[in-house]
Amino acid sequence: MKKVPTANLLQAPSAGTDFCDKVALAELGVKVANNGGANAVAVAEHAIALIVAVYRKLDVQIASIKGGTWWEPVIRHPVEEFHTLVGKRIGIVGLGRIGSRVAKRLQGWECEVVYHDILDFPREYEEAAHAKRVAFDTLLKTSDVVSLHVPLERTTRHMMSDREFALMKPTALLINTSRGPVVDEEALIRALRAKKIFGAGLDVVETEPIKRDNPLIGIENVILTPHQATRAQESILNANDFIVENIMRAARGEEIQSVVEPV
Repeated sequence: MKKVPTANLLQAPSAGTDFCDKVALAELGVKVANNGGANAVAVAEHAIALIVAVYRKLDVQIASIKGGTWWEPVIRHPVEEFHTLVGKRIGIVGLGRIGSRVAKRLQGWECEVVYHDILDFPREYEEAAHAKRVAFDTLLKTSDVVSLHVPLERTTRHMMSDREFALMKPTALLINTSRGPVVDEEALIRALRAKKIFGAGLDVVETEPIKRDNPLIGIENVILTPHQATRAQESILNANDFIVENIMRAARGEEIQSVVEPV
């Protein structure tokens, strides 16, 4: 950016901006903006899909059909391991553009939604999301599903580790559609193997692409997708519109939207 002294904006096409040094860019007078929630709906839907997939063992059911064994591998699992979302408490960590959309979409599933965030939101925002604020540890201790929707920063790296998994219910699920390093992967593997939590639905892992010998691939009740929660035509169209308009704002000297401050 030093070679382009007139630049005042680095516009990311994604929600995450962890690929750049925002502190160094700020010192150069360059603001960093994300995609303004262009993919928020797609990621929110994907997070809910992961909850259902783990709760209903869809990986086992799909593999059973493709393997020509009909329902035999499925019914070997106790029915107590299959669940609906009715009456469950869903804990959302990060009630921003994606987390709030997860909360709104869960209303039809007849479950309770709580959240934790380092930011304070207006009452109207909370009410629109139908989510109740609780302390982080309370969320971990009481939620049936913990869904992560935070950016990857110094303050969120490995925010889920041994201490946090020890607080969770042994029947709980972890859902992560944010960034892999938000979760201490070795601690997650330990928690799953020790049955400290029941399962996980992950669209992201610490090292991507995932290594073929990653233990998560072989652990029961873990469903993995290849960091494609955002993949939808609507996400691309939304992002293109937002990016062009935000760049035009910068060019006109107007206020830039969706600026991500350095942490």
